[in-house]
Amino acid sequence: MPVQQRPPDEVLREALEANGQRFTDQRAAVYRFLASTDVHPTADEVFLAVRAEEPVISLATVYKSLETLVGCGLAVKHGYADGSARYDGRTDQHHHARCLECSRMFDLPTRVSAREAEELGGSVDGFRVTGYRLEVTGYCSACASAASEGRLERV
Repeated sequence: MPVQQRPPDEVLREALEANGQRFTDQRAAVYRFLASTDVHPTADEVFLAVRAEEPVISLATVYKSLETLVGCGLAVKHGYADGSARYDGRTDQHHHARCLECSRMFDLPTRVSAREAEELGGSVDGFRVTGYRLEVTGYCSACASAASEGRLERV
């Protein structure tokens, strides 16, 4: 028998209340979008997507909503050295591929078990692994194809 998933608004309301936060229509729109997509959008991309549902939402509200979702454990923020960030509605342990050209992120189907991570980390000065994140970098099919056809402009 298939497992019935709870409605996103119910999950959000419960998590917000547990963390002393208020449920708002704007937060709900951001969460529903993030929970419904397997891409890892930037705040700007979330903003553009949820404006159809919440036309008066501001970019600042989207940023605040995303940070609230991260704080409540409903999203993961992937930050990079250049200051950019992408958000993931999947909070389970999984791995990613990131395109070096367009910066899009993709979930990888391959998993590294906690035991394998512990064995890797444990081999370095008794390092105790409490978590791990694997990200493979390269070029997505669209960017690799554009590069091979000479359509990418390098700055």
